[in-house]
Amino acid sequence: MTDLEDPVTFLLRLPQDLKRQLEQRAKQENRSVNSLLNTWIEQALRVKPATSLENRQFLGKVVETRQIDPENGLARVNGIYYRYLIEGNEDYSASKNYIVIEANGNILTLRPVAR
Repeated sequence: MTDLEDPVTFLLRLPQDLKRQLEQRAKQENRSVNSLLNTWIEQALRVKPATSLENRQFLGKVVETRQIDPENGLARVNGIYYRYLIEGNEDYSASKNYIVIEANGNILTLRPVAR
């Protein structure tokens, strides 16, 4: 990845109601707000989306508890180990499965799925 392709962070101020609507929409689509906004911005600017293997293969995929190694902070998806974050910085729970809502490099963002 070149410097021009490295992700950047910037501050975006939104009314609380709009933020809640974005979070609700992202949850309906089993995605993170970041992933949803990236897609919308790319579409609005008619930029060819940067689709990684992880985005094409893993978004929306269920990760079972047996595939997660919480001690080492790794999740195994399609035989490959990735670091993971859990949406909302929740702690790992062995009683839940998770769904991949974002893939950024070698880090997956997971959302708990109710059993």
